[in-house]
Formats: sequence, C-alpha cells, structure tokens
Amino acid sequence: MLVPLRALPNAKSRLAESVAPELHGDLVEAIRADTLEAVHATPAVARVVVIGDAPGAGITLVQTSAGLNGALRDGATFAAEQWPDDGIAALVGDLPALRADELDAALRTAAAHESAFVPDAPGTGTTLLAATPGTVLDPRFGTGSAARHASIATQVEAGAGLRTDVDTADDLAAAALVGLGPRTRALLGSDGTVRR
Repeated sequence: MLVPLRALPNAKSRLAESVAPELHGDLVEAIRADTLEAVHATPAVARVVVIGDAPGAGITLVQTSAGLNGALRDGATFAAEQWPDDGIAALVGDLPALRADELDAALRTAAAHESAFVPDAPGTGTTLLAATPGTVLDPRFGTGSAARHASIATQVEAGAGLRTDVDTADDLAAAALVGLGPRTRALLGSDGTVRR
C-alpha cells in the first residue's frame, strides 16, 4: 500500500484556514495516524510504503518526482522493483474515519480487476487506486480525478470511511458523522469541530 504524505507545515493548507495555527500540525498528525492504523490492521495489506516530499519519521521513500502523482509513480516503481509479484494500491493519507474491514473489502474487490479505484464521497475525487501484479499503476489524482481514473480503471464500491477524505473543516465534520479514529476524535468536540 502506497500512502503519500506531504510534510508539515504545508500539508492540508485548506484545513489550516479553519483551525488555530498551533493545532493544525496536531490535527494533521492525528488524521494520518488514524489512517495508517487502519491500513496496518487491514489483512489484505501486506506492507505499507509511506512516501514523503521530505525525510521524516515514518517515511519509507522520499519522492524525487514533483507532486502527488509523481510521488505515487515513484512509490509504484519502488514497490514493483521490491515486490514484483504483488499488486500495488495507492491510498490518500487523510481518511480519519477509515476502518480496516472496509479497506480490506475494497482491496479484495479491486483484485478482480487489472486496475480499480474508489471515488470520494462527492464522487469527483479518488481515495484509492489499485493495480494487479504486472499492471502499471497510473495515478491521475487531483481535482476531478474520479473521471480520469474511470477512463482507465473499474470503479468499486466502498464503505463511507474509505470515501471520506478530509481537506476542509466541512470534510472533517462529515468524517465525524461517519465515525473518527481515536486520535482525531480526541482533538474534536462532539460536533466535529476542532477544540481550541
């Protein structure tokens, strides 16, 4: 599983607009920790490659190509060289309501297709892109990525936690309705807003 993470303080800049500056880093780290905890608990995930735009704790690979798609291409090349008999999946790192069982189900469904993806809750973005062994992972993330991925991959159904990525305060409130992981939940009020 490839998980790209942008270094702080630049990560989640839209979310930073709605929280106190001193809480932004803690919130981003909590969201990432909850996401990665669910990934590590997923039976269908053999290993996790964390790709960063700068060295840091927990980073497996520092990207040399620009942008999110560049990071995922770097990660896919690395994974294909290290484990050529395994499929490759890319997951966004901002899914604080993710549950291991729903990720496991989506990955097992995706394995029946050469390339598959899961759209986000609005249906315009992408949270997961997967490719079977020997199939090149072709990431096309960014605004409107679901349509781009639909032209090269099969859409698979997934639970709400896997579809609810967080870029804004409204996204965070939506994730709270789904059910946040413990680290993110500890920073929020009962209404899904950040405690100040």
